[in-house]
Amino acid sequence: MLDTVAPSGKSLESVGLSAPVEASLRFSCGGGRTVLTRQRVPYPFHATRTFYLDQARPELATLYLQSAAGGLYRGDRIVLSITAEPHAAVHVTTQAATIVHRTHRLAVEQAIRLDVGEHAFAAVTPDPLVLFPGAEICCSTEIRLAASSNAILTDGLTHHDPEGLGRPFDRYSNAVVVRDAAGRVLLADRGSLSGEALFGPSSPLGPFRATGTILVLGRGAERCDADPFEKRLAAYDCVAGFSKLPNDAGVGARVLASNGGALARGLEAGFAAAFEALMGVAPARRRK
Repeated sequence: MLDTVAPSGKSLESVGLSAPVEASLRFSCGGGRTVLTRQRVPYPFHATRTFYLDQARPELATLYLQSAAGGLYRGDRIVLSITAEPHAAVHVTTQAATIVHRTHRLAVEQAIRLDVGEHAFAAVTPDPLVLFPGAEICCSTEIRLAASSNAILTDGLTHHDPEGLGRPFDRYSNAVVVRDAAGRVLLADRGSLSGEALFGPSSPLGPFRATGTILVLGRGAERCDADPFEKRLAAYDCVAGFSKLPNDAGVGARVLASNGGALARGLEAGFAAAFEALMGVAPARRRK
């Protein structure tokens, strides 16, 4: 259950926090294709209709999520829950990057909950976040993966100062937990990066100014060979390092790029390579 009070015991409104906003999507397989059988999409979320773009995989539904708010703001608490029922195949992406505005020491919280049933496929590939000066965001992703299912997840971030004054974002933090159907933790990945460190002389990203992650989870992930993946991303001026994940959860990669545009193209290429490895065909173009 989402909290309605701050840790101090005060109401959320009294400390400047917004009430949690949760969108939920449920996809089911029927009649040879995946359909959106249940949805709750409150403001600021907006969902398009489902598209069937892949002629070679007609069962696969693609859905674009949009924001009607122009980005994420101080104190926003956003939750997206996605369920892919047994044998469903779904790709959820965004139409464009999401801006995180200055948060004035009251971080944005963004959470994704993904439940993938038996023999199901789910891909969640939002465009990279764009952090404005003074922005702070805490992201979390929790995935429950059945033994016969697989999933692709990407995330990323870059920075933009509209006035060109060299002002950094405040902080980005991310936590990803992958569990099996019984709830056993297969992967727990956590990290945090401050804007001051990113632009400092000892930046953990070196000369790069955008970073992302690709996770290929579950059955079939072993077909993702590191060398072809890394070469494919290098064609988009990205540096990637793929490795096996613990507990045979799949494979994962960190991706570095000089800017957000290169990162977005690299993550898209990584998704395409993972999709082809898992689904046996190249994905159709996702127009944005």
